[in-house]
Amino acid sequence: MICLVAFAPIRSFAAPYAAMVIDARTGEVLHSRNADTRLHPASLTKMMTLYITFEAIRNGEISLDTQVRISRNAASEPPSKLGLQSGQRIRLRYLIRAAAVKSANDAATALGEAIEGSEAAFARRMNRTARALGMTRSTFRNAHGLTEEGHLSTARDMTILGRHLFYDYPDYYNLFSRRSTDAGVREVSNTNRRLLSAYRGADGIKTGYTRAAGFNLVASAERGSERIIATVFGGRSSATRNARVAELLDMGFQRAPSRVAVNRPALPVYDDNTTAVASGTSAGTAAGRTIRLVTAVNTSLRPTPRPTQAPTADILIAMQSEIENAIQEVQQSSGTTPAATAETTTTPAPRPSEAETEAIAIAAATQAAEEVGEIVLAAAEPAKIITPEPKPEAQDPVIVMRVSTSGGEHWGVNVGRYGSRYQAERVLLRTALNEMTTLDGALRRVVQRGGGFEANFMGMTEEAAELACRRLQARAIECTPFGPSS
Repeated sequence: MICLVAFAPIRSFAAPYAAMVIDARTGEVLHSRNADTRLHPASLTKMMTLYITFEAIRNGEISLDTQVRISRNAASEPPSKLGLQSGQRIRLRYLIRAAAVKSANDAATALGEAIEGSEAAFARRMNRTARALGMTRSTFRNAHGLTEEGHLSTARDMTILGRHLFYDYPDYYNLFSRRSTDAGVREVSNTNRRLLSAYRGADGIKTGYTRAAGFNLVASAERGSERIIATVFGGRSSATRNARVAELLDMGFQRAPSRVAVNRPALPVYDDNTTAVASGTSAGTAAGRTIRLVTAVNTSLRPTPRPTQAPTADILIAMQSEIENAIQEVQQSSGTTPAATAETTTTPAPRPSEAETEAIAIAAATQAAEEVGEIVLAAAEPAKIITPEPKPEAQDPVIVMRVSTSGGEHWGVNVGRYGSRYQAERVLLRTALNEMTTLDGALRRVVQRGGGFEANFMGMTEEAAELACRRLQARAIECTPFGPSS
């Protein structure tokens, strides 16, 4: 007996649909549908990975030419990928190109690990940055966007992120319009090249696809003075997604006014009041890692001395009178009189002049005003008349000058070479706080040499430098003393 089994055709999984269209110049919403529904962003995630990378470069945390060592974790990421090998070294700029243009998962993970040390730490920074940007319904678990529980975003949040990429980092935005680029190990093509070629004015931004997410895209286009950003989640195929995005962009250009004042989005301000931009930028603020502090301490942590004010002449006269009355009361209470005092003195010294008496009283009053704590009157000694010593001749005031910023000492210690000035300054500050005994007063100086930034403490004696290194080495901190001829 032959059994015939009929199989129904397998239907492709239909991911939920969401869309958002805005006027990029003002942020005005021109169209939305399910824009706040939390969905799988897929590789749209890399927009956040790249945003934080651009932020880290601006902060000085890392540079475009930093050689990144590829971890086993990054090398093992599934496609789409650049094909990086564990232990391989590659410049950061090539990882950026691979993540932005090819949407390479291994490159995205390597970026996160290079900036924060691990993908988990980078995900925490992604969430922190999302909150600062106003992406209130996004939570990130990885740097690449592959489906993971809790890794979700919305069409609105990704549209907000696309607008920030364009306005916050215009120098890097051209990456998203490249049809192909050199990624160091090979030439890679843009996953969004079809829309870039087919739609007039399109210049970005990022595609994404997983089975759970469907075909996603955040696109931006400019025509004349108008710029529109359109986002689609849950497309059935890349072709239908691109067609829908083109319709949304057309709708945006039809609804947006031709002339309008540009209202740039504000740069992110973080929960701990640190900011994401180095000093001197338009926002005047800077934020780094959860972060990671960007600048060295500019002021001393020692408290300033309390201001003092010399007593006035009226106060000195009053204090002089009070002192004389107190002495008389003590003499009376001890049964001592001026006559008795005179009897115990065989050869009385000449009485000081009125001017000398006034000087002694004023000096005593001044000293009493400056002393802190209780004033205890001792019993007066009978029968002793103090003859004031002659005043010393006036001397020229002693002027104390700081000879040089190094205190005349020419030894120092080196605590390592680092890939950026920011890293070297951070190590110097941390080391100074950990070893205040021997490094207090030493000058922190970063010297660029041999492709790196050396972290040095300067202005020390040879003995102080050697002692500091012994103490630091006991704490497993790299340290090398050097002298003036080094």
